[in-house]
Amino acid sequence: MKLKASRVVLGVGLLALAAGSLVATRLGYVERLRMKIWGRPAHLSAGDFPAGVSAPVDDWASVPTRPVRVGVVPRGTVAPLLWAAGDGQRVGLFRGAYALDVTAKAFAREDELKRALVLGAENGGVDAAALTVPSLAMSSALLRDAAPRTVLLLGRSRGEDALVARSAKTPAELSGKRLGVEARATSHYFALWVMSRAGLTTRDVTLVPLDGPPGEALRGATVDAVAGTAGELGPVVKELGAVTISTTADAPHLLATVLVVRGEFAARYPDAVRRLVRGTLDANTQALKDATPAARALGDLAPQLGDPTEAIRAAPPASLRDNLAFFGLGQESPVTYAELYRSAAELSVKVFGAPVAPEPDDTADLGPLKYVSSARGP
Repeated sequence: MKLKASRVVLGVGLLALAAGSLVATRLGYVERLRMKIWGRPAHLSAGDFPAGVSAPVDDWASVPTRPVRVGVVPRGTVAPLLWAAGDGQRVGLFRGAYALDVTAKAFAREDELKRALVLGAENGGVDAAALTVPSLAMSSALLRDAAPRTVLLLGRSRGEDALVARSAKTPAELSGKRLGVEARATSHYFALWVMSRAGLTTRDVTLVPLDGPPGEALRGATVDAVAGTAGELGPVVKELGAVTISTTADAPHLLATVLVVRGEFAARYPDAVRRLVRGTLDANTQALKDATPAARALGDLAPQLGDPTEAIRAAPPASLRDNLAFFGLGQESPVTYAELYRSAAELSVKVFGAPVAPEPDDTADLGPLKYVSSARGP
């Protein structure tokens, strides 16, 4: 009997020990004890090393044997690039004039595009992306492993982005309202600018992160106001009788779209980046003369933007002169890349408590732009 009782006590004790161990693991006590004994493990990532460590030793003027994948969130500033990339029915400018196969891939949200840039084309992502400077700067921590390099200004929003509301007519009337934005993206930065005009704080306005189209959120009454592209919000404004409180026509230098290349890709395929820059500038020049082909490409890809010609007019493509001024290489610009990047980065720290972003000069590679500029002359 004593032996049987001892076995029962031992079994109960083992069960209690196992249950206690499971609870301790779930509550994190085991991990804390492990860290006290052995220390916190170092989590390594690609961002811990220079982006160019895998670049070829001898073949510095190479281009990839596969198509270069460029990701975009459809907007007027990317229309010339879409036209230059071509499609299954038409050979684009990149391939026809510069022997570079380029595939443009559209994303519904900027967060999806940024994550694809981190993955890289070899892992199902993209080699390059069209992002606004604020979106790039406010996501510097997320993009760290991509080591992004800004190589070109694609254009500025001069009315393409808007903030609309159902129950407010001025920025001041946004106080106490729910404002829908895509977190740490273009619409978020624009919304913060509109709020600043009325002296509103992040306590005065409830910023609601959106996972889908802003127009749907406004239509569903889950928010009182939203920020997004004017073309996409236009039908909702008419349907609901909403009011456009502000557009980037009020701040034509606030939102600039740039072409960003993964650091590893730029180091491995420098000639491909130069061809991307040259071809995009040629496409921009063509669109400034006649926007019809670029508008057709944008309309086919993103009919939700409304009239593609109007989208391009509200976000005209940047010329070589615009680029040189924007990056501080030519005539003065009202707002430079460094100023815009630093503004968004510092705002990200202020609003989100985000890590300090890299200096603007460390995020740009202007070698390809300088090369094209010197080749074309003044």
